[in-house]
Amino acid sequence: MKKEVSDKELKKVIADFLEMGYVENIFEMFKQDSRYYAWVGELLDDERFNVRLGISVLFENLKVHCAGDIHLAIPSLCQALENGPPHVRGEAVSVLGIIGNTEARLCVNRALQDESPQVREVARDVLEELE
Repeated sequence: MKKEVSDKELKKVIADFLEMGYVENIFEMFKQDSRYYAWVGELLDDERFNVRLGISVLFENLKVHCAGDIHLAIPSLCQALENGPPHVRGEAVSVLGIIGNTEARLCVNRALQDESPQVREVARDVLEELE
């Protein structure tokens, strides 16, 4: 009997692979199943820096090769902007900057009012780069 992998287990696998630097593997997973985009905000809440860095690298690649799908991460990233700790909010702003479409910019604009000066600074930098 084949055992189904739970979403929780799959999120852990994605985070672990990103932490080990296997961004290409995760890139292929995202290409095959667009539901993973909805997990990006949650994945950014990992305490491991390499996981968060891997997400940025992943989105740089997705923007080049899967530009039509990356907008699917925006709701998750905007949610992270509302509920996450400051380091997650800053990372979410950065990934939204990589996406760079109108909807992503609207979320980044809201981060200009963030309580954290670091998040506001990241938002200013991202908007400046998008001009």
